[in-house]
Amino acid sequence: MDINGTPGKYGLEGDPDLQFLLDGGELVKVRRGNWKKSRFFKLQEDCKTLWQESHKLIKRNQTFTLDDIDSVRMGLQSQGHDKHTDPSVEERCFSIIFKGRKKTLNLMAANVTEAKQWVNGLDKIISNMHNLSPQQNSEHWIFNCMRKADKNKDNKMNLKEVKHFLKQLNIQVDDNYAADIFKECDTSNSGTLEGSEIKLFYDMLTHREEIDVIYGNYAQTEGQMSATDLLNFLLKEQREQASMEDAVKLIEKYEVDGTAKQNKRMTKDGFLMYTHQEDGSILNPAHKPVYQDMHQPLNHYFISSSHNTYLMEDQLKGPSSTEAYIKALMKSCRCVELDCWDGANGEPVIYHGHTLTSKVLFKDVIKAIKEYAFKTSVYPVILSLENHCTIEQQKLMAHYLKSILGDALVTKPLGNTMPTHFPSPEELKGRFLVKGKRLNKLNAAVNNQSTVEEGTVSDEDEAAECKQNSTKGQTKKSTIKLAKELSDTVVYCKSVHFNGFEHSKESHAFYEMSSFKESKALHLAETSATAFIHHNMDKLSRIYPAGSRTDSSNYNPVPLWNVGCQIVALNFQTPHKEMHINQGRFLPNGFCGYILKPEFQRDMSSQFNPRTLIEGPWLNKKTFHVMVISAQQLPKLNKGKHNSIVDPLVKVEIYGVPADNASKETHYINNNGFNPTWNEKFTFDINVPELAMLRFLVEDHDAASANDFIGQYCLPLTSIQNGYRHVPLLTKRGAVICSAGLFVHLMLVDVE
Repeated sequence: MDINGTPGKYGLEGDPDLQFLLDGGELVKVRRGNWKKSRFFKLQEDCKTLWQESHKLIKRNQTFTLDDIDSVRMGLQSQGHDKHTDPSVEERCFSIIFKGRKKTLNLMAANVTEAKQWVNGLDKIISNMHNLSPQQNSEHWIFNCMRKADKNKDNKMNLKEVKHFLKQLNIQVDDNYAADIFKECDTSNSGTLEGSEIKLFYDMLTHREEIDVIYGNYAQTEGQMSATDLLNFLLKEQREQASMEDAVKLIEKYEVDGTAKQNKRMTKDGFLMYTHQEDGSILNPAHKPVYQDMHQPLNHYFISSSHNTYLMEDQLKGPSSTEAYIKALMKSCRCVELDCWDGANGEPVIYHGHTLTSKVLFKDVIKAIKEYAFKTSVYPVILSLENHCTIEQQKLMAHYLKSILGDALVTKPLGNTMPTHFPSPEELKGRFLVKGKRLNKLNAAVNNQSTVEEGTVSDEDEAAECKQNSTKGQTKKSTIKLAKELSDTVVYCKSVHFNGFEHSKESHAFYEMSSFKESKALHLAETSATAFIHHNMDKLSRIYPAGSRTDSSNYNPVPLWNVGCQIVALNFQTPHKEMHINQGRFLPNGFCGYILKPEFQRDMSSQFNPRTLIEGPWLNKKTFHVMVISAQQLPKLNKGKHNSIVDPLVKVEIYGVPADNASKETHYINNNGFNPTWNEKFTFDINVPELAMLRFLVEDHDAASANDFIGQYCLPLTSIQNGYRHVPLLTKRGAVICSAGLFVHLMLVDVE
């Protein structure tokens, strides 16, 4: 085994685009104004790190990992390029967009060919990195740590380098133990490890006792698992409805030894590969693609929704950006918010009114939405308009909506007659719906009876509410003038004021919807849950965060989902627990941004109340058994501190109806982030599994202050697989931590 060997090129050996990146080249960095500087960029030998020349006095060598890249875009498809680069050189330009808040890198190559080579090369590596199995990711991670530990680059490891390597792996090892491992592997007695000795060292390091035990219990055929042995494991441990054919398919899919595969057997290496792959994952593979009925009316679905989508940071002085819309849409957000105000030169702008947040042109936002709306999901996108513009700029807004979105914009009901219910996500594939004020009822438009050019409508949006709150004693409702052109773009999502569930039932059509601030919605969910659920069986409801959340924090979306609210809007830019739960809710069903609500939230005869839990079909009592067995290759939190090793613990959390909410945690393990083992069992009582979310949270224990976040994973309880399962771990912002994971045993069983 060669420290500088094959893991690294991601199956791209000999690829000309990869070689081009390894050779490196001059690129022009583009920043604000006229700042344009030529810098040398080069892909490092690990094929995972990009080095850039720096003229700074302190940091002369700057690098970043390809793991941090969200996307690479050709042309002027970033705000920086769009503002500061001449359109005539568009074909030579590209942008590197990073995950999180790292600034976009806008670059210009010497010619079109080189620009394409940079983009194609980076795209190929990133794509291949994402397609690696967890087992392959683990090997790449370990090899990269080996390279860093090999200080003198002689492709050998002495004892000092081995100790450094172990700390790179996030494991604190006693000096005597490290010396013992080293001595056992140094079969040549040369004082260094090389070749097969490094392979032996690697095998000893990655040995997993828990896998040995499980495999040994079922490998009953000459020390290996026959197809029959594997079928027994699938039936008894994994509780799968598997057949002999399924067992044989798994052997063909995951077995790494050719002879064993030919004999329809699975070795321990093949079994380990299975546990790390989709079939061995906690997420049911059948729930990964779109598997739900997408032909139900739109209001029968939970819809992934964003609040103040244009903001990158806080609500008072942070930047507004088209990039924020792109990031939300690429996370399958299906309802975005546009806070529209009069701008300079007659051009409407989007920003958080009455604050110091920056402004972005309305037309640029619509262009970005058009470009990225359906890259992750084909299902409809709702544009939630908050309109504060004058009539003239409203007309321009309507013009941009129609001219940029074209036929994809829904401007009249589907079919030729007045609808009585919403169309389905399937019928609205690739379409845009506008949510906003409308001058008249929809039937007037269907019958071509609308002649008024403009009119006055009430203004109940967030900005109007904030204004009223700041003027104590004011009871008069504010109004705005509305242009017919903008009014006509609103079809299925007409905004109306909420005056109670009875009034809404008697006076409002199905397409007339209300928005609720979080406090009002939570109050209604607590005091009138069944009425709220019935309201949402016929209409859409949108919930938004309180105006006091100036730091862009979020409320818990679960109580609002419990009463069937569809558009529960969150600040997507804030990567905390609430967004983890939101991303977990929409993880299954193809990550398409739509999740079909349980039947008891769609059936008008239902008397479901999440607080009282009276007897009914929604009560599907289960016992959920969880054993947290081990973790693998948890990331170091303080990478700059050589001796910093994590003390990990795992929290297992359930979020659902109030009776189901619970949290339990393991003890912490001292100084071991590489392969900590807990073997701790927990039991949870579940009343309404259809609304329950399961979240694993891994933290670094700290006795003196709050624990530090290491990783998390969240998904609906109904989408788990029973048995021994691998749990991937995500960063705060939802990116996969490639090499890290938990190994657990799960069992969701009926209460007898």
